[in-house]
Amino acid sequence: MLIPSRDTGFIHPTSSDITPRAVYEQRRQMLRYLATGAAGAAMASWAGREALAQVQRPGKLAPLPGAKSSVAGAVSMEKLTDYKDASTYNNFYEFGTDKADPARNAHTLKTSPWTVEVEGLVKKPGKYGIEDLLKLSAQEERIYRLRCVEGWSMVIPWVGYSLAELIKRVEPQGSAKYVEFVTLADKATMPYVGSRVLEWPYVEGLRMDEALHPLTLLTFGMYGEVLPNQNGAPVRVVVPWKYGFKSGKSIVKIRFVEKEPATAWNKAARQEYGFYSNVNPEVDHPRWSQATERRIGEDGLFAKKRKTLMFNGYEAQVGQLYAGMDLKKFY
Repeated sequence: MLIPSRDTGFIHPTSSDITPRAVYEQRRQMLRYLATGAAGAAMASWAGREALAQVQRPGKLAPLPGAKSSVAGAVSMEKLTDYKDASTYNNFYEFGTDKADPARNAHTLKTSPWTVEVEGLVKKPGKYGIEDLLKLSAQEERIYRLRCVEGWSMVIPWVGYSLAELIKRVEPQGSAKYVEFVTLADKATMPYVGSRVLEWPYVEGLRMDEALHPLTLLTFGMYGEVLPNQNGAPVRVVVPWKYGFKSGKSIVKIRFVEKEPATAWNKAARQEYGFYSNVNPEVDHPRWSQATERRIGEDGLFAKKRKTLMFNGYEAQVGQLYAGMDLKKFY
């Protein structure tokens, strides 16, 4: 039996203490301790360890372990989405428009060899093999909330490192204001490239300060393993405070530019998908509310929708990036 000590640590009673009265008193003190704010820090620590302990390799793909991250906001304490759900319920239109299509069709994607070209307004442009990118910085595990513009969400343990590590290496010029990400568009391995649903290749972009934010993750794995093809193998970006479509998959080019990039969904439906696409429960999609979300895996008959958090719960970390901006105008 453990009881709180005067300094809020725990002590083990001696055998002579273990009487019915002592057990009752220990339990009473424990409940009193847990009811006070003194337990807050300890509980947060336990919750953090519990969140990390949930991450177990599914044993499907090659291992890619990541160290615990010290970046503020990098470890959500929420229950993880099951790997099966995260790897079979996907939007990746290069492989089909149904949620199950990517898992069915993405086996045709060839991820080795793979090269990412860095170009545009940088002092050190170049081509990086996937092996070079994997070694560029230490891999970290980041447990992020993922919010889709369609109104559903997940919690996924990604593996990668801050995109800023690569940006610093290539040394952007002062005129570089945005970073553009280009997805592979190969009709031979991506059966839906060429369909009319979007303009190909898929292009996304971030403002430079967004790209440099430590939460923006250059991502190579999830659940302790390399990325499945359907989740954007072998390298993608994850921007947790934005709707999921902002996080480009299977990236082949990273381009530094002066003007705001024309992005895939913004070109397809400008009134529905803005360039910023920050998660915002106060700004609805023209065809549905964004105030609530359905957490994948909580689909029971009586499961309630969750309230969507401003910036997907990362307001403390990223809110300053948009100080003074009209978020209804810059949606």
